[in-house]
Amino acid sequence: MARTERVWLITGCSAGFGRELVRAAVAAGDRVMATARRPEQLADLAGDRVRTHALDVTDPAQVAEAVQATLREFGRIDVVVNNAGHGSVGAVEEFTMDELRSVMEVMFFGAVAVTKAVVPHLREQGTGAIVQISSMGGQLSMPGFGAYCAAKFALEGMSEALAAEVEPFGVRVLIVEPGAFRTEFGGARMHRSREIEAYRDLPTRAAVDTMDGTQPGNPAKAAQAIVRVLDAEKPPLRLALGTDAVEALRGKHAELRADLDAWEEVSRSTAL
Repeated sequence: MARTERVWLITGCSAGFGRELVRAAVAAGDRVMATARRPEQLADLAGDRVRTHALDVTDPAQVAEAVQATLREFGRIDVVVNNAGHGSVGAVEEFTMDELRSVMEVMFFGAVAVTKAVVPHLREQGTGAIVQISSMGGQLSMPGFGAYCAAKFALEGMSEALAAEVEPFGVRVLIVEPGAFRTEFGGARMHRSREIEAYRDLPTRAAVDTMDGTQPGNPAKAAQAIVRVLDAEKPPLRLALGTDAVEALRGKHAELRADLDAWEEVSRSTAL
């Protein structure tokens, strides 16, 4: 069966996965509404198959307008990608509540807002896909990444429920869990909380200061992998990207299984 052209709405296209997904979708023959808080950064992407639009995912009016603009321009939406976000490093004692809320606003509440704005259209079409760009940090957390991983854990929990809710309507959900890729995650876009001397030697703090440009993952190949999985007849709910993600998640699952098995007797002893 011939592949059908799709229309994508992608957030956070100024750099990294968002930018590469625009290119991968166009290479696959699709059309894209590429969005960013500052759409002038997307001028080089615009073309016959790509339109651009301003979208700050924390602004409900801009979310609604970006969805309507995509429908006006292309007549439909087939794939929505929630990619907007940034890194954040700081121990739980170090980050402020305002900093935590800011991280959650973009990577959780913003993603939910975009998702909710698009779901009615996908449901009525009886087809479509919602791609949530999470992280291997959506299943495991490390010292210093508590705020970032909290947002990704929340996104994955919501998305797992959503997947079951929309499946009867022909709509798929894909949770993407990358490891370290050569995006701008560790660069100037990384938010850093104030430092408390007791946590000065957090290994993750040192890592984010030196990781940019050294990560093993190729964002272009990640984008191509996402397109490939969306073309699959039976795509997974979760897609790990990168050897580091595969190994880290496998280790996490083994730890969970070991704890469950070791304490099974105590767990079961609580029955009436």
